[in-house]
Amino acid sequence: MVRIKERYLLVNILYPSDLGTKPNLPDLVVLNPPTSDSLNPQTLLRALRAQIASLFGDYGSGACAGGGLMVKYLSQATSTFILRISRAHFRLVWAALTTMDRVPVKDGKPCTFRVVHVSGTIRKAEEEAIRRARDMMLAVKDQKAVKGNPALE
Repeated sequence: MVRIKERYLLVNILYPSDLGTKPNLPDLVVLNPPTSDSLNPQTLLRALRAQIASLFGDYGSGACAGGGLMVKYLSQATSTFILRISRAHFRLVWAALTTMDRVPVKDGKPCTFRVVHVSGTIRKAEEEAIRRARDMMLAVKDQKAVKGNPALE
């Protein structure tokens, strides 16, 4: 039997337009706020499929059709999600994510979708998401200690 080969993309949603608005908070906190609760896997997939269709036409639509594209994990609190895609077409999805510039909800904020890890198994993608969240918390604490910021205590 042949195993179906897939890739898992770990993606962060960043909000660079908010950087100058809150000078008393560390930049990491301002850049990574929670995403709107109205963002769900279905709206994310719908927007991603529309972006793939506009960039790659029928070829891109066909490559991601038939359950080939799926959101396996979505966290609004950390603005992180994991996508599953076939190994042959993960670069199409990566390109479409790179060109998306708004959160796909009504009156969505301008944002940047950043693919931070590509994995062959969901286990490794989840481990990387946990490692990144832990590292970000430590970096925020370090940045707070350097600035002496009482806002995060």
